[in-house]
Amino acid sequence: MGKYIGALDLGTTSNRFIIFNAKGQIAGMDQKEHRQIFPKPGWVEHDPMEIWQNTADVIRAALSKAGLSGDRIEAIGITNQRETTIVWDKISGKPYTNAIVWQCTRTSQLCKRLAANGGQNRFRSKTGLPIATYFSGPKIRWILENNQNARKAAEKGTALFGTVETWIIWWLTGGPQSGAHVTDVTNASRTLLMNLKNLSWDEEILDTMKIPFSMLPQIVPSIDAQTWGTTRSDGPFGAPVPVCGALGDQQAALVGQTCFEVGEAKNTYGTGCFLLLNTGHKAVDSSHGLLTTVGYQIRGQKPVYCLEGSVAIAGALVQWLRDNLGMIRTAPEIETLAASVEDNGGAYIVPAFSGLFAPYWRSDARGIISGLTRYVTKAHIARAVLEANAYQTLDVAEAMQKDSGVPLNNLKVDGGMVVNELLMQFQADILNVPVVRPKVAETTALGAAYAAGLACGFWNGLDDLKQNWEEDKTWTPQMDDLQRQKGIAGWKKAVERTLGWVD
Repeated sequence: MGKYIGALDLGTTSNRFIIFNAKGQIAGMDQKEHRQIFPKPGWVEHDPMEIWQNTADVIRAALSKAGLSGDRIEAIGITNQRETTIVWDKISGKPYTNAIVWQCTRTSQLCKRLAANGGQNRFRSKTGLPIATYFSGPKIRWILENNQNARKAAEKGTALFGTVETWIIWWLTGGPQSGAHVTDVTNASRTLLMNLKNLSWDEEILDTMKIPFSMLPQIVPSIDAQTWGTTRSDGPFGAPVPVCGALGDQQAALVGQTCFEVGEAKNTYGTGCFLLLNTGHKAVDSSHGLLTTVGYQIRGQKPVYCLEGSVAIAGALVQWLRDNLGMIRTAPEIETLAASVEDNGGAYIVPAFSGLFAPYWRSDARGIISGLTRYVTKAHIARAVLEANAYQTLDVAEAMQKDSGVPLNNLKVDGGMVVNELLMQFQADILNVPVVRPKVAETTALGAAYAAGLACGFWNGLDDLKQNWEEDKTWTPQMDDLQRQKGIAGWKKAVERTLGWVD
């Protein structure tokens, strides 16, 4: 009887459990969406208990669909929406508030206070990150300032903080009884609290943000032969399964795309858009608005670092067109609608719904549609929505080239939007490099499976994983230079118009 590796993909909009065989092929999966809660403009929340309940549901359902019992799973790896912040009681397991999601802008005033002394890059030399609403540290501080119960528990030492993987690992390995309170280096590197050089919590920053050390999980390698614990027999697996791999979703996609060499890059088109470039064992400082982050770490080895360009709104813009404007009934319809016209008709959409992330880092920006004339139809708007994803990626790629000095030769792509051929062709045209889609587009979950599989010896090493990677399709640039430059100039103009909208 063969064994399998399980991957929990804890995304921004849904949770999935995917079962992989030794060739990295999918043997079974299940998926469940969770509610997006918007209590005020710019605020985004999730219910942590719903995320845990859905996690248990998808594990049971995927095993059932694959006709497997839990003991056939050799180990599980976890990948997650990063920066999303949960604070809970370690005795009862109850969260003090809803999870504050990475996109949420409620900490903007708090971030201004932090930046007043030392500027937006006050902690960058230690953390590789600017002070921004995106990261977990200010979200923890906000909860402690605004929730009396959480604050008292934190002072007493009974409150725990975690990003989503920490929360789920804690429940899977026992919860209030014996749950492991850990976070892997990639997720820890997104909190604004971890020192990139020594991979430990920075006491000076904790002191500045008034966050008690006792709340924080232990930082562990992403690929860890020392298992953090096993699932409980009365849990969703019905058997003890080692939990020994974890990666933030974008780093998981990097591993799933087998970008193990310096200079290899991948772009994921999900809720947001995330371009990561492997810079090896060197943490490259960015002076062009990118983030320096941990790519992955294997126990006993030096960490591999990345430069990252994070775009807040990508696939979420298609959802907005569907749910808020009602221009399409289903997300895939956008391609047909956009393909019915030859270009954007002069219209550009900049989806700065929660400010602009990389390379601008402007929380005062708000989304706009510009260049409207009577000529523009909903088909042009649909096309502008797709093009916005490609242009935002271009902004990041240009910044990456300036920081690293490494030219982009091609771009490996993954995520839900890579099935959109119109977008992929336009991306190749605007970047002027080939865009390559792999056979297994579920690279985020695959990366989590690889992390657990390497940790437990299911796969022998990185070379095994490279052999699993197969190309599905490549798009080559077809646009002439004049047209490309004209399109880019229009985009840059539109971005300018978004700035300074919020006082």
